[in-house]
Amino acid sequence: MTTSRIGDPARTAPPQWRDRKRHLWLFGLVPPTAVLLATGLVWLFNQLGWHHAAPVWWWIGPLLVYVLLPILDRFFGPDGQNPPDEVMEQLENDRYYRYCVYAYIPFQLLSLVFACYLWSAGDLSWLGVDGGLSLVSKIGLALSIGTMGGVGINTAHELGHKKDELERWLSKITLAQTFYGHFYIEHNRGHHVRVATPEDPASSRFGESFWTFLPRSVWGSLRSSWSLEKSRLQRMGKRPWTIHNDVLNAWLMSVVLWGALAAVFGPGVLPFLVLQAVYGFSLLETVNYLEHYGLLRQRTAAGRYERCTPEHSWNSDHIVTNIFLYHLQRHSDHHANPTRRYQTLRSMDGAPNLPSGYASMITVAYFPPLWRRVMDKRVLAHYGGDITRVNVQPGKRDRILAKYGVA
Repeated sequence: MTTSRIGDPARTAPPQWRDRKRHLWLFGLVPPTAVLLATGLVWLFNQLGWHHAAPVWWWIGPLLVYVLLPILDRFFGPDGQNPPDEVMEQLENDRYYRYCVYAYIPFQLLSLVFACYLWSAGDLSWLGVDGGLSLVSKIGLALSIGTMGGVGINTAHELGHKKDELERWLSKITLAQTFYGHFYIEHNRGHHVRVATPEDPASSRFGESFWTFLPRSVWGSLRSSWSLEKSRLQRMGKRPWTIHNDVLNAWLMSVVLWGALAAVFGPGVLPFLVLQAVYGFSLLETVNYLEHYGLLRQRTAAGRYERCTPEHSWNSDHIVTNIFLYHLQRHSDHHANPTRRYQTLRSMDGAPNLPSGYASMITVAYFPPLWRRVMDKRVLAHYGGDITRVNVQPGKRDRILAKYGVA
């Protein structure tokens, strides 16, 4: 099958072009159903008498992120297929792709409710478990639910960029699990405006470790979202403390959801809800860290930042993680066309590429020396060795510039 990339001279589409990933998008439902699958595997292992091995399946979320996806990315490699111009409108309007995303939400809520039952149940004899789950199993379950919530933030990201009012509300509902509803505001109206600049809390800087970036991004995004909504409401002659504040009404959804779960299953589920939320949004922030590390939009003669182009986002075209994250790794096209639906995003020439998929790079990001060894040389190569064109961590700026021979 003939494929093409942006910028290729030959752009003629085959007469019968088809999306070879069309049915693969259903694998995006693996994260919200993983805990249900894990429950079946725990039951099976207990029936077979493998009682000591059964609890490992409660950790299915971390196993998926840190083990299975990196292996599959390595095995299947990059995608290489871009939709040609001739099919873009048809592909954009094909509602099948929307339903693949919508289906994530009921499974997400079902799995969350089921996890609360498992955390609170004192008798799980039907599962082959004596009494309730052990603390270690409950923690593993919380991280697996957090994995679902983290991928759910990406689902909310896909929905939140759309103009359809229903999809925007579905975005907020998806964010309720992780108590990260302000992402709906900050990402669309903050990050997309300030991306790849020192002013953007979600753009990581050269020399900045993930562990330094994490609190800066979390707190900075929170402050930015509140400021953006406050300014919007002021223009409408309203105070910020109103249900019309999209930060507050998104958080209210989380309060209602968590309150209902605590009322039904008892307050004992709250520590695990907090754990899954923190882990879930930390996965999002790890991806934020990957997406723009060290990249900088230069200032024009007028003193403004240049327009965001493909060179301001790190990309990866590894097909497996792209299936699970709705083409999030085709990040340059997303920034160029924020409302474009995931199935039409394309791998763009001129965009810098990560050495592997996001799932593999998440683990690398946790270890700053390893991250710098892998990524710093790629940032410098992207800018032709000119460190002055890089978005450098302010506290390390003098030392970094001196290292690369700049006074």
